[in-house]
Amino acid sequence: MSDNNLRAGVVQFLKFNAVGLLNTLIDFAVFTLLHSLGMVYTLAQVISYSAGTANSFILNKKVTFKDRSSMQKGPGRLQLVKFIVLNVAVLGISLLLMHLLTDKLEVPVLLAKVLATFITVIINFFGSRKWVF
Repeated sequence: MSDNNLRAGVVQFLKFNAVGLLNTLIDFAVFTLLHSLGMVYTLAQVISYSAGTANSFILNKKVTFKDRSSMQKGPGRLQLVKFIVLNVAVLGISLLLMHLLTDKLEVPVLLAKVLATFITVIINFFGSRKWVF
């Protein structure tokens, strides 16, 4: 890998994380609100993750992976389908991790969400970079 490719990959990863920070803020805000109103954490997680994911698709397509997605031909439907498939899989992983952490290891819910988010960000970046965009 050349220095330019490495640099471009690092810049792209930093953009992905900046977008991800905003997505995470949306996710955590919605999750905290719904959970504080008495919603069970699994449903709150599905709703909050979906809100962050919608924001993620728009910003990652326009900002993070704009060079790669502009090279693709045809409508973005396939890209959207791939994005949804990836994020449903990542949501499943996050729910599994939260279940294991909260129900089996008795980790507090918000800490479990932080830990699950840390792991799923990495999975999501590589899935987005290599498969979606």
